[in-house]
Amino acid sequence: MTQEISSKREAAIERLLAIMRRLRDPEGGCPWDLRQDFDTIVPYTLEEAYEVADAIERGAYGELQAELGDLLFQVVFYARLAEERGLFDFRDVVEAICDKLVRRHPHVFGDAEAGDEREQARAWEAHKRAEREARTGAPTG
Repeated sequence: MTQEISSKREAAIERLLAIMRRLRDPEGGCPWDLRQDFDTIVPYTLEEAYEVADAIERGAYGELQAELGDLLFQVVFYARLAEERGLFDFRDVVEAICDKLVRRHPHVFGDAEAGDEREQARAWEAHKRAEREARTGAPTG
């Protein structure tokens, strides 16, 4: 049963990615979607993020699923644009966030001792700082 549910969920994600590919297909895709680029969809991304926050603030959890779907679509859209440029794809985005969460939670996924919430927040910030320094080569903060 669990494997069946997992397969259905994976199929749903694949369906969303296929819909995005179709929308951006130069041969028969949507003209509006085809005109978009990283810059032009930023306002839509912000709007969708605010709609998620608004639904939560109003306690409108019945609307939250749809709003989260709209926000997820923005992530898929950016990933598709990046894939078209040969930069990365949606799976790369998912793998990167999974790796980051595991790295930043050694008290859950490793051998580190779990302190209180304040200690964990300090460790999280230290991990972020180290990652930023590794990317830029310069100390931060």
